[in-house]
Amino acid sequence: MKHFLKFFLAVSLTLSCTFSAFAQTDSIDVFIQHQMQKRRIPGLNLAIVRHGKIIKTGYYGIANIQDSIAVNPKTVFTINSITKAFVGVAILQLVEEGKLKLDLPISNYLTDIPETWKTVKVQQLLSHTSGIPDLVDEEEAVMIADNFDLSLKKVLTMPNDFATGSAFRYNQTNYYLLGLIINKLSGITFQQYITKNQLEKVGMPLTIQSGFGATKELVPNAASQYQFAKGKLNNMFFSFPAPLQTAAGMSATASELAKWVIALQNMVLLKQKSSLEALWKPDILNNGKTSGFSGLLNGYAAGWPIIVRNEHPAVAPVGGGRSAVFVYPKDDLSIIILTNLSGGTPDGFIDELAGLFIPDMKAANGFGMSPSAKSLKLTLDKNGYKNVDETIKKLKAKNKNFILTETEVNDWGYKLVAQKRLKDALELFKLNVSLYPSSSNAYDSLGETYAELEMYDLALTNYEKAFKLNPKNKSAEVIIAKLKELLKK
Repeated sequence: MKHFLKFFLAVSLTLSCTFSAFAQTDSIDVFIQHQMQKRRIPGLNLAIVRHGKIIKTGYYGIANIQDSIAVNPKTVFTINSITKAFVGVAILQLVEEGKLKLDLPISNYLTDIPETWKTVKVQQLLSHTSGIPDLVDEEEAVMIADNFDLSLKKVLTMPNDFATGSAFRYNQTNYYLLGLIINKLSGITFQQYITKNQLEKVGMPLTIQSGFGATKELVPNAASQYQFAKGKLNNMFFSFPAPLQTAAGMSATASELAKWVIALQNMVLLKQKSSLEALWKPDILNNGKTSGFSGLLNGYAAGWPIIVRNEHPAVAPVGGGRSAVFVYPKDDLSIIILTNLSGGTPDGFIDELAGLFIPDMKAANGFGMSPSAKSLKLTLDKNGYKNVDETIKKLKAKNKNFILTETEVNDWGYKLVAQKRLKDALELFKLNVSLYPSSSNAYDSLGETYAELEMYDLALTNYEKAFKLNPKNKSAEVIIAKLKELLKK
């Protein structure tokens, strides 16, 4: 298997170029090739939209490893939960038709639902804040019973997971119910409604041809799906029953998704700017905050995960850990990346790719850091990392609100470790220990860096401190024993 993987990676990288024998490799291609190699992504499809036009498409690697089929302009990729973004658009289209209101309870549109579901608003289904129990066991990625009908029967009897509006919890039942609403108010199935009112309007023939069935139906030109399990690359099969295909059922190409994004922003799919704003407005919890999948995807709107931040905010549908559509409305930039590897997580590097177009989004310029950490980074990069404490004193004198969190200093330090800048990372980890002397993790990181620098006595001292602060830190306990053996020699 290892030999096969080496062969696969070699072939994949050989094919990692735009789909033209005469295409000239640019900085974007180099960036994508690096990410594919780093993340072991077999095949990838890219489209970039700038100022309302597609300025770059790329077809990289292998769509089907077994048959050595390269990714090409007709290759379609399963987009999983990005389907929910299409559902969000469909719901706003029904709002514009006067058939629906986001702030009304779903009992206005659905009957025969549990009493505890009746006060849930349409918006809360869209944003996963309903509290309704889930038809799918998200951790196991299977139905909660043997089939859809049994799962539905079971979920109808279950208590709500939490008080409506009090939390965010990703939930496929929400989108099953939205599908029922679309069916009822439109008089056709949600598949037909989305096809007629979005895919046909935009001109997305390959997406239309692929349908909503995912992998159980034969999909022409479909990229195979893969995942790594215990270090081995395996086939992956995915399919949702028809009633749940609002949650994850579509396949597409990056170019057709780019056309869809352009049509959406040009008001081809929605008639009113207020509708687009509602589509992309993150829902607010009862505590006044937003919530989402992660620290990056920290909000959720009408089927669209949101990146809520002051600099370069984005709306960012993601699907299956393999595909992502990032739209930066204030920057007039959109980046679509589809892959055939579950775990390829392009949402983890699209911001970095955006930095090729927007310089202050480059990690080297401190993008993503807090204002305090960013000012420190820029100063240290210029003057060196030796006098961190003195630099901080000067920055604090200029800014009374200067503050560094333990997590961001720790993350910053490990980014330097990845760049082989161990001595600079050491200074940051020493800083973190001085800022957070009660943190086992701070001492653990410092000890690890001393060990990497072969300063084993200092590594031992810091690991012992980490273990004393957190006796449950078993990894520290193991390393302490190894360091003591090493120092005896």
